[in-house]
Amino acid sequence: MSRKKVSTTIYITPEQAERLKLLHDRTKVPIAVYIREGIDMVLKHYEHVLPGQMSLETTVEKK
Repeated sequence: MSRKKVSTTIYITPEQAERLKLLHDRTKVPIAVYIREGIDMVLKHYEHVLPGQMSLETTVEKK
């Protein structure tokens, strides 16, 4: 991911931290990558709630 990133702070449980560290130790993938992937999964799951552009097929004209 070469795009500019924004720094933020999150709080996770000790169990989550330990499992992420174990995953990192086994895969050598940075923990931040897994956190960004998780955020992407949540955003995809809830994309219907986010504002966005309506497609032309779903636009209804009022007369």
